Amino acid sequence: MAAHPAGGFYNKEMLIEGIFAAVPTPFYLDERIYFRKLEANMARYSRSLLAGMLVLGSTGEAVMLDECESRDVLRVAAEASAPEKVLIAGIGHESLKTTLALAEAAADSRYDAVLVRTPVYYANQMTAAAVLNYFRSVADHSPLPVLLYNIPRCVPYNIPVELVAELAQHRNIIGIKDSSGSIERIRGLVEATAAAPRRTVTVTPIFEAATARMLAAKSEGDSNFVSAAGLAGGAAVAVAQPVAPIKTRTKEVGFQVLTGAAGNLLESLEAGAAGAVLGFAACAPQACQEVHMAWKDHDKELAKEKQARIAAPSQRIVGQMGINGVKHACDFNGYYGGRGRSPLVPLTALEKSEIEQLLAGIRN
Repeated sequence: MAAHPAGGFYNKEMLIEGIFAAVPTPFYLDERIYFRKLEANMARYSRSLLAGMLVLGSTGEAVMLDECESRDVLRVAAEASAPEKVLIAGIGHESLKTTLALAEAAADSRYDAVLVRTPVYYANQMTAAAVLNYFRSVADHSPLPVLLYNIPRCVPYNIPVELVAELAQHRNIIGIKDSSGSIERIRGLVEATAAAPRRTVTVTPIFEAATARMLAAKSEGDSNFVSAAGLAGGAAVAVAQPVAPIKTRTKEVGFQVLTGAAGNLLESLEAGAAGAVLGFAACAPQACQEVHMAWKDHDKELAKEKQARIAAPSQRIVGQMGINGVKHACDFNGYYGGRGRSPLVPLTALEKSEIEQLLAGIRN
């Protein structure tokens, strides 16, 4: 654990394991950010069994926000989240300068890791050398550990497996979110990065991640605490509240591969993935979590049953209907979704009805 110059805390080594929701960014009808709804959503995700949340990923419409809006979303989302939830900040922008500026903002808000995509506009100039230089430069200067982001359906570049293996040797690049949907690629990434440096991460006594906000809250206590001795003497003196130190232990982990596809979540876990960051978990976190829990319990039949339950709905809602599909699914399941920013086209009444039918047995 180290102190950031701006007063935040961060882990340079971080456990990224389990199921993460890719959180949508709520908007008013006039497309201003609806921060109250963002707070409500983050608070509800915090009460789930999710390992954590990704803020400003593809599902969060990160490319639709300017830098100032991005900073505000990161701050508000972090403030509304429970300290035990791992927070990942999507910070990838077209320039290295802006990407690093958002990495600093994420550190200030005590995120645990950052997710970085490949720059897209000059795609024909993103040679292997350019991509290596970009990700290494981010990792060299980011105050938070870096997760690579491979999403070829949005970014016209599929990071080669051998390039990922080379980047995995960097001390500050701890994993990848791969949204290719390919089990063969997940398996290839796990095998290719097996020789990456092992990291000692701080965890709780039950081997869950010890987050920056969890450790910082324990170290700071409550500055408004008034001692009983002060009250007895007739003078209320604010002192630091005595806080029992959080119990932690360590765990050795390698390069962490996460899938971005709910449709083959179970197969990805069986192929060696450490977890998943899922758009479908934004509207159905419990259903996604149940697949992971059954797999961890070695209940193969139950895991297959839970996987079959989410396969078709996730493919249709996330894979085909996209952002507005996820947002309406959130509305239907008790989160606030609303509509995506233009030029994303709103759903038809027929599409909304189809989503509601797909989720009829997945209410969570």
